[in-house]
Amino acid sequence: MMAEDIQHNQKANFNGLTKSAKSGASKKLTIKNFKDRPELTDSYTEDTWIKLRDAVSAIQNSTSIKYNLEELYQAVENLCSYKVSPVLYKQLRQVCEDHIQAQIHQFREESLDSLSFLKRMNRCWQDHCSQTIMIRSIFLFLDRTYILQNSLLPSIWDTGLELFRTHIVSDGAVQSRTVEGILEQIERERNGETVDRSLLRSLLGMLSDLQVYKDSFEQRFLTETNRLYAAEGQRLMQERDVPEYLHHVSRRLEEENDRVISYLDQSTQKPLIATVEKQLLGEHMNAILQKGLWMLLDENRVCELTLLYELLSKVKGGLMTLLQAWRDYIKSFGGEIVSSPEKDKELVQELLDFKDKMDHVTQRCFQRNDNFINAMKEAFENFINKRPNKPAELIAKYVDSKLRAGNKEATEEELERILDKIMIIFRFIHGKDVFEAFYKKDLAKRLLVGKSASVDAEKSMLSKLKHECGAAFTSKLEGMFKDMELSKDIMIQFKQYMQNQSDPSNIELTVNILTMGYWPSYTPMDVHLPAEMVKLQEVFKIFYLGKHSGRKLQWQPTLGHAVLKTEFKEGKKELQVSLFQTLVLLMFNESDEYSVEEIRTATGIEDGELKRTLQSLACGKARVLNKMPRGKDVEDADRFHFNSDFTHKLFRIKINQIQMKETVEEQVSTTERVFQDRQYQIDAALVRIMKMRKTLSHNLLVSELYNQLKFPVKVTHVTQVKNSNKNNRSTLKLQVKSYHFNFCSQLNISLASRYKCSTNLFFMPVSFINNLCAFIGEIGQMMIPSLSVQPADLKKRIESLIDRDYMERDKENPNQYHYVA
Repeated sequence: MMAEDIQHNQKANFNGLTKSAKSGASKKLTIKNFKDRPELTDSYTEDTWIKLRDAVSAIQNSTSIKYNLEELYQAVENLCSYKVSPVLYKQLRQVCEDHIQAQIHQFREESLDSLSFLKRMNRCWQDHCSQTIMIRSIFLFLDRTYILQNSLLPSIWDTGLELFRTHIVSDGAVQSRTVEGILEQIERERNGETVDRSLLRSLLGMLSDLQVYKDSFEQRFLTETNRLYAAEGQRLMQERDVPEYLHHVSRRLEEENDRVISYLDQSTQKPLIATVEKQLLGEHMNAILQKGLWMLLDENRVCELTLLYELLSKVKGGLMTLLQAWRDYIKSFGGEIVSSPEKDKELVQELLDFKDKMDHVTQRCFQRNDNFINAMKEAFENFINKRPNKPAELIAKYVDSKLRAGNKEATEEELERILDKIMIIFRFIHGKDVFEAFYKKDLAKRLLVGKSASVDAEKSMLSKLKHECGAAFTSKLEGMFKDMELSKDIMIQFKQYMQNQSDPSNIELTVNILTMGYWPSYTPMDVHLPAEMVKLQEVFKIFYLGKHSGRKLQWQPTLGHAVLKTEFKEGKKELQVSLFQTLVLLMFNESDEYSVEEIRTATGIEDGELKRTLQSLACGKARVLNKMPRGKDVEDADRFHFNSDFTHKLFRIKINQIQMKETVEEQVSTTERVFQDRQYQIDAALVRIMKMRKTLSHNLLVSELYNQLKFPVKVTHVTQVKNSNKNNRSTLKLQVKSYHFNFCSQLNISLASRYKCSTNLFFMPVSFINNLCAFIGEIGQMMIPSLSVQPADLKKRIESLIDRDYMERDKENPNQYHYVA
């Protein structure tokens, strides 16, 4: 044949190599082309095509091929070499098309069920693909030369896909049954049945390869998915609770993602997941939050809350809706804590627990999202200030309970953590001046009565307050500690002074000297002290005034305390009591029984204080006195006598607990002082603003004032004002006051028969000075609290300053003010 002739000619040519002219020289190999190209015989093209057609038919019918594949490949190459490629390509395409057209009939059988139809379609597709690959391997030379050089012609593989798409898949009935069958299988799988995923993968891969996936399948698939999950969402929201529903949604999303991985096209994932999220989450987002969020938070369902956050983060606007619901929950739950007066005792602890719980949720469930953290802070600040002043007062009392001696609930490390948590709540408080007033009062009691658990803890709290509010806020508190330290130095000098006296007292005196501007003001009370105590007071007075001339001492007995040595039938005991209790008990050295009136006359103690004192001695746990008649309340007709049968397991017994409790009058007095200080701050701020601006309209003045002072309570009119800055005004009306110094004395008194006492007494010395110093000191230590004021109240303060010639109205425009220099 022709191939053999070509090989023979090539061999002949190879034998025609010429030797070199020089003998023994290296030989050169020269390859030359045919002088004349061999020609094909007339029947070669037709005979070769018949062989190739038979081979293609054998492949399509799955029978054996009569010819060697290498021979067939060489035949295609020979035809292509002699420009027969166009004819060969058309003939091959026609053979393939005829075969595919004949396949359509097997899909028109109505008796086939859905699954059998899909399997037949898959088998046809798989056969077609394998046949096309085999045919292409034979016609590879044609595919890589002629077809590749003609960009308008599809490759043999693409031709096979085009023919299958045109004659099989594009047939309306076939495509419809195929897609419906696939959708039916997917729906069964969604309903929990097991399906042949490899079959679905193959068929959907077919649609994708044939480029009809989106048009023929994806749109209908997404529509059916939307319909299915819309109905499912409506039904399950009625039937299931929120935690169960959230887990169902999560499971559905996992299933759909798994379908994408298993058999769906990757391009379907985004619209598919979006459809599921829209129907199961987006359409029911508000219902889920209204029905279940509060329950999840109340029960601290961390797992479900985490799942809720993850799911809603995938839905447009989901996190913002969750954020608002989260904020509303905090405001509602926190508002219930704050607005219940009957729960005031537990208010701060509940706030701390609630804050810990919300912090845990934001960290564990909400991925420390800054928006949720800020919303929580905003909500806390909102609800905690709906009840003005009271939370600030209760926080101060809570700190007092933790820093007071006898608190064994926490170690130093735990106490430090508690204080840190309290400071977080403290930041939300607007009325920080209220906190400062009550904290200062409680701190004074702890320091003066020796009730402070730890000086380090006290200073740590002071440092936290200073860091949070600035040095001005804590200057008075720091001054209190400074007074206590200076008092210790003075007492060392006083003891040396007493040792040089010719008539030393057997009373051991300890005195605390207090600066008036730093400490809370105490109402002076004249009581009748024993002669030994009065004598010792005079000795200390001479000693102190000798070192500090020009000062007048006022002794304050309110917070005095003493240690009394007494004898009962059980034996000797020591009683740690207040000064008022001391005066009452010392009376029983003279007689065994007294009436209330007799005790009042002898001691000079105010009636209400006396009744509380007698109640602590006769109606408390340690009853060293007996009351007749018995009862919890002290009446004017009651009589008291010494209880010689008193027993107690301890040697030193402390019975002054009632003295440490805050009375209603003290609480009201502290609150009133805070409110009055705020009026001074408003006046001072008005003067500062007008001095800087000189002329200002009413609206702008009020606006600037709001930026400096934002009180949580209404401001009432006062007629007296203190200067906020000595440089602002030189003609302020002043009230002469005095500096108060508190003296704590330790007395050793030997009295007649029954009692021997070692006493701690509190006194207040006074030095009269110009009140300007006090005002400057107060304003220098003044904080700017964050509260809000009513415009009507500000008008009163403005009118007050106009009346006192600090500012004046414009004669032509009454809404314009001028500063009076």
